[in-house]
Parts: sequence; C-alpha cells; structure tokens
Amino acid sequence: MQFDLLVKGGRLIDPASGLDGQRDVAIANGRIAAIEAAIDAEHATRVVDARDCIVTPGLIDLHSHVYWGGTSLGVDADRLAAKSGTTTFIDAGSAGAGNFLGFRRHVIERSKVRILAYVNISFAGIFGFSQTVSVGECSDLRLCEPRETVAAVREHADVVVGVKVRSGKHAGGTSGIAPVDLALEAADQAGLPLMAHIDEPPPGRSEVLPRLRRGDILTHCFRPFPNAPVFASGAVRPDMRLARERGVIFDIGHGMGSFDFEVAKAMLAEGLSPDVISSDVHLYCVNGPAFDILVCMSKLMALGMPLVEVLRAATQKPAEAIDRPDLGTLKVGGVNLMTQGRAEDVPQRRQREFGWCQGESDIRVRQFGDQAGTCVFHHRAVIERHRRQVAHRVPTSVRRQFGGGGGGHETEERRRDGAHTGDTVRIGEDRQLLEVSKFTQIDLLGELAANRAGQILVVAEPPARK
Repeated sequence: MQFDLLVKGGRLIDPASGLDGQRDVAIANGRIAAIEAAIDAEHATRVVDARDCIVTPGLIDLHSHVYWGGTSLGVDADRLAAKSGTTTFIDAGSAGAGNFLGFRRHVIERSKVRILAYVNISFAGIFGFSQTVSVGECSDLRLCEPRETVAAVREHADVVVGVKVRSGKHAGGTSGIAPVDLALEAADQAGLPLMAHIDEPPPGRSEVLPRLRRGDILTHCFRPFPNAPVFASGAVRPDMRLARERGVIFDIGHGMGSFDFEVAKAMLAEGLSPDVISSDVHLYCVNGPAFDILVCMSKLMALGMPLVEVLRAATQKPAEAIDRPDLGTLKVGGVNLMTQGRAEDVPQRRQREFGWCQGESDIRVRQFGDQAGTCVFHHRAVIERHRRQVAHRVPTSVRRQFGGGGGGHETEERRRDGAHTGDTVRIGEDRQLLEVSKFTQIDLLGELAANRAGQILVVAEPPARK
C-alpha cells in the first residue's frame, strides 16, 4: 500500500490506548492507515523524521475563548492552533443562547480546526470583558434563563458539549449562588455536564463545590486566594477532596490570573493532580501568562507532573469530559494531522516576551518567522518570577493577529499567577516544554485539516534526567 505521509522513528505516547514506545505512523487519504514498529519509507510519498520526538494525539484545549470577532475576548482558533498543536478547541461559554447561532455560522463552521462549545447560562454570553470594561454576564439574573439555554443546546447539539456558568463577584456581581443553580437546572434538563468558573467570593468555593455532580467540571481548580482550594498552610480543603471523590473533574483553566504555582505545588504534593490541563486562552492572556495549552502543560511538567500524565490531561481526559471517545487517541482509520518540533536558542529578549525570566534557568523558545513560538524548559532549575500587578502591554499587531482592534499599545493591570510582587518560585529540574515546529503551521491549516479532525501531534522529547 502506498502512503501519503509517514511519521517515522518517533516515540508514540497515546495514554488512552496505553501505547508508549517507538512506532511508525502512516497516513493515507487523510487517515491513519497503519501504526507499526517499522514501516518501509519507500511506501510513502512524504516522510517525516520523528527521531528524538514524541508522537501523540492532537491536543484538546477544554477551556478556551475563540468567538473571534463576536466577543471582545475571542482569539483566532486557526492561528493559535498552528503554533500550539491544538486540534480541538472547546469554547467555554463565550456565547449564550442569544448569540450562539452567530458563533456557529461565523466561526465554528468556517474554522479549519475543530471547535466545540459550552453554552453560557447567560443569554448574552460573555459580553463585557475588556481592559477597561468589566460587566459580569450573570450580574443581572434576567439574562440567566435556563429554558433559552436548553433550547440552544438542543438546536446545536452536534457542537455543544455542556453548559457554562461563571460565578463570583466579577462574573455575577451580587447574584450569589443563583447563576450556578440556574445553570445546573439547564445542564440537568439537557443531560450534559456543567463547567463552573469560580472567581472571588461571593459565592464561596464551599457553596459551589457541593452542588457539582459527577462529570461536572470545576475550572480554575488551582486558583489563587481568595477561593483557593488550599488553606494558607498548604493543606487541601476538605471540600476539594470530597469533590474529587464524587467524580468532579478538576480543570486548570489557566487564563489571566487563575493559576497559582504555590497552590499547584500544594495540590500536587497531596496527590490531587488536575484531571485536565487547559489554557483558558483569550485576547488578554494569549500574549501571557497563559499563551497556549503547551505553555500550560509545561508548567505542570516543571512542577513534577509526569510527561505521560501531562499528555493524558490534554488528550484522553478532556475527550472523556466531553464524551467524545473518537478524540484524544490514535487509531487506525482515524483522521489525522502531523507536526514536529525541535528546540533552539533565541535571545533573552524574546524569552522575556513569553513572560519567563532567565535567572538560573536555561529557557529556550522556538520562533517560527513572525509567529510567536513556545518556551522549552531544559537543563537546570527553572525560575519563575511573577508579580501581583504588572502592566501587560498588548500591541496592536498582537490584537489584530489574534482578534480585537484598537490603536497603539493598550495596557492592562492584571494579577500574574497569583504571586506577590518580587516572589521567586523554584519550579523543578530538567523539565522541557512540549513545542511544535513550522511543520504544524503548514499542515495544521492545510488539506489534511479540511475535515477539522486532526489527531497527531509530534513534539520534541524532553531530555533524560541526569
């Protein structure tokens, strides 16, 4: 049999099927035709040398905001996919019942990369989110109409994976726990899971968590104080343990200020790893601190989470969370894409642009032409410096690239990973971020992506620990 493409000599890691070893993967007519220990290169029109690389299912970003052009926070999924190796974006409630059709027609159906979505309990979705405007979509309960939400879920059942609610002082104002209860009613009626966002109280974490059911998703599970999942001592709060035992899914949802390294270290030390790693990428964190799912994955690797488990949390587990067993795994007959990565040094100036300080670390960034690449943790200890409030400049070129307009530089004051000014956190040793190559940008948006069902990712393999 003649193959169109052969990925040869890579380490295939597919947590869903338990595969971890050297395999060749052959593609014919846009689908996986064979997965074998050795496939003759003469049978392929094109061969990708994947030696010293990892081959893995395409990444699934369970929490993203990709209603580009229809909301103030949306980013261009196709452009972001090309640098992050993400083959499926799950939009986390950017659109509600009132504007979901527009999201579908103008973004989901036109995108090369696959997009699925949660419907926001708020009829208007996330509409008041910018550097100067912050109006919580659940602050007026007249917008939280479960019958409208259920109707939208049923109308768009082929692309909807659940219901989203954002609760807290910023998203809900004085509405308290009511948006969560209304969203739970809608999710129950639709027979789908609920993704619950918690920001600052009220409501408190202790009010939201007991309401969540098996299969519901707690996003921002490693968020900073207040509403942190750990006590000041670092001990995990009992309601978090009970939620895990009950089957609530813990999702990172990094975002602009919803991930705290100290909280993450405490949770990992107590054996409470995240079920899912997601970026919560949007216009105001795509240029840092979240960047994309690969950077978020790298932070968990740097904290000591094993590579296979990190990959599981970005492939198998999000696929299970949205009940899509056809995603997050590699199998003969599946439709696939190929990417490949290598690490190389770039100037320290570029490293700072990715929000990482040099310190004692050897941080490497892959750059693809004018496109921003991703960091690579390599050698020695990685030092992360973050500030409680930093002026984060979003250049016009970046806003236009990922969505949004405006002129000149726009500045936002935002918390960075929940750390205090001047704090330095030692992350780990000999960690490497998964990165993708220019090959991703060529093929992810090429002919093989026409059916939006990409599955294969090839990334640089972390070096062996000394």
